[in-house]
Amino acid sequence: MQIREAQEIVDLWIKEHGVRYFNELTNLAILTEEVGEVARIIARRYGEQSEKESDKEKDLGDEFADVLFVLICLANQTGIDLTDALKKNLNKKTVRDSKRHKENNKLK
Repeated sequence: MQIREAQEIVDLWIKEHGVRYFNELTNLAILTEEVGEVARIIARRYGEQSEKESDKEKDLGDEFADVLFVLICLANQTGIDLTDALKKNLNKKTVRDSKRHKENNKLK
């Protein structure tokens, strides 16, 4: 699935099953909540915190998909083509960081 196609699929899903988009501020709050769920799993599963029994069955991939879904909703609502935005962002990073990471002694 291409990013542009994902944006179209999410838009169709919202229209068919979600009635309408939540407003942008609500979706921003939901995005923050979903990112927090990802952080919780990573902190406990890969970080130094111990993982609670109730969290061991949580699906990190599903949580990432929740983040992606809400991010796509926000992009759709604000007229952002994520394919174009990502291409521009990668170009910006390539120009800005072309040597920075290779010359970073902390990464060696």
